[in-house]
Amino acid sequence: MTGPVVRVDTTSPVPPYEQIRAQLAPLILTGQLAEGERLPTVRQLAADLGLAPGTVARAYRELEAAELIHTRRGAGTRVAALPSEPKHLDPDRLATLTRDFTTAARALGADTEAILAAVHKALDEGVPSPSGAPYTSDQQLDNSRPTSLGSARHGM
Repeated sequence: MTGPVVRVDTTSPVPPYEQIRAQLAPLILTGQLAEGERLPTVRQLAADLGLAPGTVARAYRELEAAELIHTRRGAGTRVAALPSEPKHLDPDRLATLTRDFTTAARALGADTEAILAAVHKALDEGVPSPSGAPYTSDQQLDNSRPTSLGSARHGM
């Protein structure tokens, strides 16, 4: 199996659907998952990750709401074309993302100083931005169950 790997940490305070969404969104935004690329079906990804199909369906709905993927009967779920112009900042969404990140970081044992240092490092290394800066990350979640997205690429 090749391709990006999605992991879900069932011991994390971050809901599994959000962990899936938070991993797929950067892959799409940075082109690691290309426009038109097929994602696993809800049932397949749920089975691979040991989750309920509704959990994966919610992650996919969140990605659809963000216009990152689209689902069509018979064609499956595919990566959508990225907008040519960056979206406007949504302060509420930014606050939600910040809360999710800090909650997950604290669950890993990070204190405020470590969290701020990680954010600064990520910004310095090129976390996705509206300008299209590259994303670089090799973070892995502990206590997680991985699945490769590679099988969907081959029409499975």
